[in-house]
Parts: sequence; C-alpha cells; structure tokens
Amino acid sequence: MRFKGHNVLAIIVAALVIYALEFVIFAVLMTPEQFMALTNITEAQIGDGMERMPLGIIPPLFAAIGLSLAIKWRDRPGWMSGAMTGLMLAVLFAFSTSLYDYVYGPHSTAYLAVNLGHFLVCWGVAGAIIGAWR
Repeated sequence: MRFKGHNVLAIIVAALVIYALEFVIFAVLMTPEQFMALTNITEAQIGDGMERMPLGIIPPLFAAIGLSLAIKWRDRPGWMSGAMTGLMLAVLFAFSTSLYDYVYGPHSTAYLAVNLGHFLVCWGVAGAIIGAWR
C-alpha cells in the first residue's frame, strides 16, 4: 500500500523493528540497574513514567516516516542507500537531539556510546527496510 509515494507497510515494519530493537537493547541486553546507572535516573522516576509506555511506539513511527521522506528525497532506491540515509540521520538528528539529555540532563558520558550505537543500529536497519521496499 502506497501513500504519496511512500510504502506504508515498509514504514510500519520499520517502526516496529526500531521498537523491537530498542526493547532488546534497553530491556534484554541491559539490566535496569545498568540503565539507571548510565542515565542517572532513579527507580522512582522510571516508575512514574510506566503509564506512558504504550506511547513508546510513537517516536519509532515518526522516525520511520522521516526516514521514508529522506530516502524519497534522495531518490536512491535500494537497501544500502536506505541504510546509509538511516545512519546519517541517526547521527545528525536522533543522536544530536539526544545530546540534550547529556548536556542539560542527568545522562552520563558512558551513556553517549550506548545511545549512539542504539540509533545507528535502529535507524540503519529501518532505513535499509524502507530503502529496499521503495
């Protein structure tokens, strides 16, 4: 199914893959204690945000839509071009925006590497999915 030149199924799959990869990175590969130590967020602060967990699909969906727009604008179909677009946007937009939590917030320096890796993997894979289905 296409909408204004965008493959809606590819966008949905890419968003779900980002969501799943984030779960693996932050809930399977990392213990809650490690996450709290890296982000300097307390258990009470995490507990306060649990009711918002269902909204967690919204950022990956917006990211997938943005990746689809950028891949279409580049007009270079294919999974490799999509992956490269995803990697560029991961650094220039996603990671750079997340730096606010380091500069003005509680996140530790060690978390920067985790967050960068997370964005590179998630956005690179999502870009490859969208690029392949373009």
